Amino acid sequence: MAEWISYLELLLQNLIKPLEWIMIFAVIGGGLYLSFHSRGYPLLKIKKAFKLLFSKEQNKGISRFQALSAVLAATVGLGNISGVAIAIHMGGPGILVWMWITAIIGMIIKFYSCTLAVQIREAQEDGEPLGGPMYYMKIGMKKWGKTLAIWFSIAGLFGVLPAFTANQLTQTFMNVLDPNRYLAFGDFQWKLIIGALLSIVSAFVIFGGLKSIVRVTSSLVPVMVGLYFFMGLYMIFSNLDEVIPTFELIFFEAFNFKSAITGGFWGLIILGVRRAVFSNESGIGNAPMYHGQSQSKKGTDEGLVAMLGPFLDTILVCSITGLVVIISGAYKVEGLNGIVLTLEAFRRLFFGFGDILLLVMVFVFGISTLFTYSYYGVKCFGYLTKIKWGNYYNYFYIGSIIFSALVTVEVVIGIIDLSFALMCIPNMISLLYLSNHVKNEMRKRKWFN
Repeated sequence: MAEWISYLELLLQNLIKPLEWIMIFAVIGGGLYLSFHSRGYPLLKIKKAFKLLFSKEQNKGISRFQALSAVLAATVGLGNISGVAIAIHMGGPGILVWMWITAIIGMIIKFYSCTLAVQIREAQEDGEPLGGPMYYMKIGMKKWGKTLAIWFSIAGLFGVLPAFTANQLTQTFMNVLDPNRYLAFGDFQWKLIIGALLSIVSAFVIFGGLKSIVRVTSSLVPVMVGLYFFMGLYMIFSNLDEVIPTFELIFFEAFNFKSAITGGFWGLIILGVRRAVFSNESGIGNAPMYHGQSQSKKGTDEGLVAMLGPFLDTILVCSITGLVVIISGAYKVEGLNGIVLTLEAFRRLFFGFGDILLLVMVFVFGISTLFTYSYYGVKCFGYLTKIKWGNYYNYFYIGSIIFSALVTVEVVIGIIDLSFALMCIPNMISLLYLSNHVKNEMRKRKWFN
């Protein structure tokens, strides 16, 4: 088993390397182009975005708040808690700067992609909207759109598997609670049991469909995000004298060639982009699948709300995690990585039991992520086959939770990075091709001449 996993790790590393540069060029290059294309106006309308978030329209579909909650349930979670720790462990504190830059660019990308998801979509027989990258590709791009949509959907079947979440939840349970102290079944057997339990809990919600998922996530996510903010800000303000030196360290290390231990200076940037993209999924095309189901009539309204995702997810939540990890000094301890590193940081800075509270939040964030990711796969499979067959994907999804609980974190990161890169390429091509649809609506609304 161990030999097979090692071989899989090596294979994934070799596959992802040539795609890294394509992904960084697509996300950063394409995002910069869209920033100039929009003149940066969406970034100036954050206040309007928050107002739209809490308003409703009497149309078919889910509310904007439910759509964003579902997207945040998928992105605000273990990617922000253990993903940031992994990034700092691999590339040092300077990695945060490249995550911030990618997040700002990602806000523009989310604006464009989710605007298009409402502008260019279909309606089901019952009148419910049906939107997402595969639909704006197929409808908006007459020549190559269908090919790109199929490419995106096939990659999506694997990119939205719950590999990272199931793996990190299992690792958290094994490292913090150490069940072998109570029943010495062995690590493999305990991982199998945990994976099976996660599968059963997830099945109860995801087989209920979209309405069931958004109902649960819109209740859980805001409370957990609020609690995480409170704890994080308390720890930061309790160590206020360390904040300025920490920021100095972050910016110094971001441009320090010696700190780029994973492949030189460009390796540091690529790592930051990869982890930011994994964190907020800008450019990947996941979020438009939820936002495309929104009640919004105007695409730019939905685009503004969707833009809040990277802001809340990476610029706020990831920053809190990163600052706590660096201020605590836990990232300097050898052998600590992923969720275990973040748990140690919280334990050090929050009265010695911060890791227990974080453990509760990790479980809730992780479970909500397991719920929401399934819907992405359902939409991809439904597009490739028939809409009514989409739910069959959930059986494959549930089974993959057990697999993810058993393999190493390197394997699951490799699977996700490879799949996300393959999803990113057709999505960014379509965003650039269809960008004038968004700009025309911005002009009609007199955002600029």
